[in-house]
Amino acid sequence: MWSAAPFVLLLAAVALLEALAAGWWSRLTNKALVVTALAVPAAVHLLVSGQTAALTHSIVEYVSFLSLLAALFVIAGGIEIRGSLAGTPLANAGMLTIGAVLANIIGTTGAAMLLIRPFLRANARRRTRAHLVVFFILIVANAGGLLTPIGDPPLYLGFLKGVPFGWTLRLWAPWLFVNGTLILLFNLIDQFLVNREERRDRATGLMDQLLTHEPPHITGKRNLLLLAAVVAVLLTRGALGLPFGVPEAALAAIGYLSYRCTPRAVHDGNHFTFGPIVSVAVIFVGVFVTMTQPLLLLNAHAAEIGPHQPWQYFWASGALSSTLDNAPTYLAFTSVAAGQLGIAVTDPQYLAALIAAPAGDDLLAPIACGAVMMGSLTYLGNGPNLMVKEVAEHRGVRMPHFFAYAGTATLIMLPILTATTHLFFQ
Repeated sequence: MWSAAPFVLLLAAVALLEALAAGWWSRLTNKALVVTALAVPAAVHLLVSGQTAALTHSIVEYVSFLSLLAALFVIAGGIEIRGSLAGTPLANAGMLTIGAVLANIIGTTGAAMLLIRPFLRANARRRTRAHLVVFFILIVANAGGLLTPIGDPPLYLGFLKGVPFGWTLRLWAPWLFVNGTLILLFNLIDQFLVNREERRDRATGLMDQLLTHEPPHITGKRNLLLLAAVVAVLLTRGALGLPFGVPEAALAAIGYLSYRCTPRAVHDGNHFTFGPIVSVAVIFVGVFVTMTQPLLLLNAHAAEIGPHQPWQYFWASGALSSTLDNAPTYLAFTSVAAGQLGIAVTDPQYLAALIAAPAGDDLLAPIACGAVMMGSLTYLGNGPNLMVKEVAEHRGVRMPHFFAYAGTATLIMLPILTATTHLFFQ
């Protein structure tokens, strides 16, 4: 079990250093030092113990994972929405609905970065805005991206492990229930807060101000074609089984083309830099290397550690995703599920075998839903969460601190997740 220590320490470092030493942790060189100190011993152990093939598979998956994230990040940075919709409760709910759908097309990171600025501009005259960002994180940055492998990093890792591209579409019922309930609840809360603001200061004519807006329009439209090219690459990969390197090179070429063809004014308008994706690349190379041995251990001892029922997988994967990153959590619990059905994770396509097993779908669905939906319960559960928080604070929104956000998000989500359990995973 000691061989899992680098993985545990890395995830603990990401969680604690972000909360307790944000200034130090924000420097890329410091992230690289921590990752190197933990990933190198893990890699040496795998090589010495004869697990070279498992380490190689992890590195290959990392390259594939990062190539998609980087391509979507660059393309989303080349699309700017200028102007905004009206900032009324109904219009705000409409923007969240658009974000929930868009998250499945350009990923939760792309949708969040594309929509958060016009969303905040539409509500710039509001006194109370923190709740807008909280619901934006819950929906656009997390629960919305459940329907495609592009939507959220855990689902793309599942795609790389053998889950068919269209399999996630069968999760439409829990996606519709959770996002629909969140949007309805948001609309009620937002309407209540708007009414309260109007009563406090009737002279301002708040609703008239919220209705005054510059109609939105999109610049960088050529990047929409490049998004379609990304989807085509993924579909081709799934249909033809392209060898490693071909789809990755295609995604890199699409990302490069997007960057070169996007006018500088668009990048400036989006405040686009490569800093966030470089940071993700550094942290996740450590995650992929150090998680190799724990996945092997989980698979080997799956029958001993449980869980066994779908609802147990839903809450176990969700609880771990809320405190750690949801991508490695997804792989951890799919490894357990595969082990309980006698499927070895040494096969790079082991999730294809899991789905083909009689009870495979019943276990994979709650793992996917738990990882995606409950990644919203803390700022650390999913990559876009902190990015959205930073943009909001830069725009003058006073966001709740780490534990206040976690308490608020849990209070909102817990009844919805409980109902989801009874409706879909009993």
